[in-house]
Amino acid sequence: MSAQVIDGKAIARTVQERVSLRSARFLQRHGRRPGLAVVLVGESPASQIYVKKKRDACTAVGIQSFAANFPAACPPEALLAHMDALNGNDAVDGILIQLPLPPQFDTEQIIEAISVAKDVDGFHPYNIGRLALRAPLLRSCTPAGIMTLLAETGISPKGMEAVIVGASNIVGRPMALELLLAGATVTVCHRFTQDLETHVRRAQLLVAAVGKPGLIRGEWIRPGAVVIDVGINRLPDGRLSGDVDFAGASARAAWITPVPGGVGPLTVATLLSNTLDAAERRVGTAHV
Repeated sequence: MSAQVIDGKAIARTVQERVSLRSARFLQRHGRRPGLAVVLVGESPASQIYVKKKRDACTAVGIQSFAANFPAACPPEALLAHMDALNGNDAVDGILIQLPLPPQFDTEQIIEAISVAKDVDGFHPYNIGRLALRAPLLRSCTPAGIMTLLAETGISPKGMEAVIVGASNIVGRPMALELLLAGATVTVCHRFTQDLETHVRRAQLLVAAVGKPGLIRGEWIRPGAVVIDVGINRLPDGRLSGDVDFAGASARAAWITPVPGGVGPLTVATLLSNTLDAAERRVGTAHV
């Protein structure tokens, strides 16, 4: 068996084309563009690259981007005051805080300072709770992007044995809720899990999101499985690697995402889609 590689870039382009059409309709109806505020704290080169990609993506689909850059040493009070101003700004429909934040910040406090109606990253406890109660509004971008990736590939998780490796608030936990909502039987593995191999071997759908290159060995993959690799790791030689042994897994899986070019583009595309959703809800128009 040789796995079919899922082209996340192509699927993301399809999502962005839809967002672009919706954005143009929004402008025509309401006389303004949907607005996304992207807030960067500090000078991390990786964060600067991610923020630039998000701002450029906004421009490409007709979303107005509001930039705010704070020095790493800025006091939490200054960032909270800015969040309050963005919450009250009618031109801003979505607010994104680039993570991780410098150590003097209480990340949970900053996330909870975002208006739930503008939480386009889907990290606020209210929006996570809505997903847990099977009534989602704004969904966490990477897990929701994975669900889009599966749907566009024609893969239904309903009835599948799904295993998630990684239990972070950003990916693993909301991913489990997304898959439960879709009808999968879900196991979440984490740093205290014993015998990870046994769990992975029974997965019809595997989502790996831990940030450890090659943690999931190819021979562990169940024949015919769907493998979604969220990990993105820089190797000593400069190459990027996922959490899964791509070559070994490809010999056993039916479908697999590459790194890069798999999940990452869907995360950004979902952020844009969430921004349109938030804008439409704020002005009371249905998504058509």
